[in-house]
Amino acid sequence: MDIQGIISDLRSFLSGLGSVEIYNKLMGMIPAVLLILISFKILQVVVGRALKGHVPDQRGILIRKLIRYAGFTFAVITIFKQLGIDLSALLGAAGIAGIAVGFAAQTSVSNVISGLFLISEKPFQLGDVIQVGDITGIVQSIDLLSIKLQTFDNRYVRIPNETIIKTNVVNVTRFPIRRLDVKVMVDYGADLEFVTTVLEDIARKNVWALDNPEPLVVLDKFADSGVEILFGLWFEKSNYLTLKNSIMLDIRKRFRLEGINIPFPQMDIHLSEPTRSSGN
Repeated sequence: MDIQGIISDLRSFLSGLGSVEIYNKLMGMIPAVLLILISFKILQVVVGRALKGHVPDQRGILIRKLIRYAGFTFAVITIFKQLGIDLSALLGAAGIAGIAVGFAAQTSVSNVISGLFLISEKPFQLGDVIQVGDITGIVQSIDLLSIKLQTFDNRYVRIPNETIIKTNVVNVTRFPIRRLDVKVMVDYGADLEFVTTVLEDIARKNVWALDNPEPLVVLDKFADSGVEILFGLWFEKSNYLTLKNSIMLDIRKRFRLEGINIPFPQMDIHLSEPTRSSGN
């Protein structure tokens, strides 16, 4: 049967919608389709529960989606069979069209392949905070074509998998603890050994900073306005904002108390009088 035959069958079906025969076909088709969809839905739930805790969440989501798509496919096939339409010609035509569409869908194929790499490599999982270029957000979904992020200002961002594969991805929450690096500037007249002792004491007294690993104090460089110090504190990943806000306040208050100045950019201009030339 060719495409014209399929079109003819559809026309015959539409023209006979009021007949008893078509009515009986519809009444027999609806329960079968519902049974298929319900069966695959049950299978989707059962498989999802069986895989929970044994495979990563993104793989479980992908498997459940494949089961759902399979159920829709069987339902469509059942509908066509009930209508008496020969699928062989339709599939043949779809194959020819598929070749043409394939050339125009290279990007989608690349995204699918990239998605498989992401699922197997597992650089991140649902709920992780990742940074892709200048975008940072919480991973909401990992699909074959793209990943979806929710940014911290509540925006929805879709990033194609091909972009993820080609771009440096930073997983902010992969490990249970992280280090917060604070750049502290003191003027050149400050006692650097005393400043180091003060920073170490600030770290010890902050309840959000971990004692193990120990805080890091490094005299980093001589800058234009003073000495720049790298102050690194380890913390549990869920305490990032709390530690960052509290440690900035602690440094400010303690430096004021100890008389340690935090310099700001400034420029000294020295003026000299012009040299007068002696005349005859």
